[in-house]
Amino acid sequence: MEKTLDQIEVKKSVKVLKIGGEGRIRHHLFDLGVTPGVEIYVRKVAPLGDPVEVTIRGYELTLRKSEAQLISVKEVEK
Repeated sequence: MEKTLDQIEVKKSVKVLKIGGEGRIRHHLFDLGVTPGVEIYVRKVAPLGDPVEVTIRGYELTLRKSEAQLISVKEVEK
């Protein structure tokens, strides 16, 4: 089932399906290494859901909730 990254529970791994948004924000996410096919592990989520801390490509990254909502993912079975 397809969800956005902001909907994923802590300690779950997901695979990026597609990146939404346009222009600058989309380009920014690609620059951060968020590309289709990459695996993301959700480490922490702040109490109000913003920001979301993830591990991607071996480094820790903090995303705003508005950025996480642009990232379509599917859960990875381990």
